Amino acid sequence: MRIAFALAAATLAISIPMTASAAEEPPHSVVAEDGKIQVREYAPQIVAEVTVTGDMARAGNSGFRPLADYIFGNNTAQQSIEMTAPVTRRPASQKIEMTAPVTRTQNSVGDWVVAFVMPDEWTMDTLPAPNNPDVTLREVPSEQIAAIRFNGSGRAATYAKNQDRLETWLAENGYEATGAVSYAGYSAPWVPAPMKRHEVMIPVKRAAP
Repeated sequence: MRIAFALAAATLAISIPMTASAAEEPPHSVVAEDGKIQVREYAPQIVAEVTVTGDMARAGNSGFRPLADYIFGNNTAQQSIEMTAPVTRRPASQKIEMTAPVTRTQNSVGDWVVAFVMPDEWTMDTLPAPNNPDVTLREVPSEQIAAIRFNGSGRAATYAKNQDRLETWLAENGYEATGAVSYAGYSAPWVPAPMKRHEVMIPVKRAAP
C-alpha cells in the first residue's frame, strides 16, 4: 500500500507548473526540528480540492487540471488566484473528523483527492466559487503536521524510504499519527531532478504518557 501511494505522489510531482521557490506556502511555525524532519503548527487553511478516479499514472494530472483551471479564472468572478505550494494528494477515503485522512487499501485504480491551499488573504466569503462542480472549497482547522523533506525525482522507493524514516522518528520522539500519510510536491517540472522538493506529511499529536 505504501508503495502504491508513493507511486501516485511521484506521478503528480512531475506535473506541477509552479515556480521553483517563489510560490507562497501556508502559514506555519516549526515546533520541532531534526535534520530534514519538522513538526509544524499550521494555521487554519482553505483548500480547493477535487476527487479523481483512475490509475496511479493519471490521477495526478487529471486532478491537477480542474484545480489549475479554477485558480486561473474558471470561477464565478473570472478572477485569477495566486498559486501556492505544495500541491497535495491523498486517497479519497482518507478522512478523520472531516479534516484529516486515515488509511485505506489502495489498488492500482482508485479515488484520489488532489488539493491546492488557497492564499492566506482569502476567506470562504471572498473566494469566488468554482464554475466546475467537481471542484470544492473546504476549511481546514489548525493542525500539527510532521513532514520529512527530500529532493530528487520522486521515485516510489524514495517515498517509501522517507515515510519509514518519518514514522520511525515519530515513534521514537513521542508523537502519534492522527491520520495517514499525504504527499506534497513543491517544484515545477523543469526543475532539475536533484533539486525537486518533495515531502511526506503526517498529521500528529503528542502521544499520551
